[in-house]
Amino acid sequence: MVATRVAFTGTHSTGKTTLIRRVEMELRATGLTVARTPASFAQQAAELGFPKLHKQSPECTEWIIAASCAAVAEATLKADVVLIDRSAVDPLAYYMAALERSGQDPDPKVMDGLVRLVQAHAATYDRLYATVLDPSVPLGDCRDRDPDYRASVDRNIHSLMTSLNLPHQKITSTDFNGNAVAVMVERITAKAAA
Repeated sequence: MVATRVAFTGTHSTGKTTLIRRVEMELRATGLTVARTPASFAQQAAELGFPKLHKQSPECTEWIIAASCAAVAEATLKADVVLIDRSAVDPLAYYMAALERSGQDPDPKVMDGLVRLVQAHAATYDRLYATVLDPSVPLGDCRDRDPDYRASVDRNIHSLMTSLNLPHQKITSTDFNGNAVAVMVERITAKAAA
């Protein structure tokens, strides 16, 4: 059986991790084996010495995407469903936000390579969910508390998903209180059973 890959994307403090935990719990209750990739690849990149957030480099972006790809592939060995905490779109959107913040234009050759890497990985997703920034929801306990940078990342994520024609479902903060999780679990379970 091929594992179902479900990716979640969104800027920081938009509820991704909380949403993933709820989906994971509900999927496990159905009897499916679930693996979740960590959202800590950016932190690992920083620990290796790569610049991140406002100073994120193309090399850091590439490393984060590649590390996530490897983690997803490994998780498919033991799970019916792999929940991807931060899709391949996220690192590229953070890099683009860093360029915007510094007033730099991206190198077209570098961007082309990064976009191709994102497209290749995103093509393996069975479902893609994108949280939408609600500026009225306070920032969680995260390292970057710059609301303009956070908004720039959100804008770049949604712009990339549109320009790359990535099929996805948007999840707003109001969806967290509705039946969005139940619908997500139903769709993921149906895909995993197919």
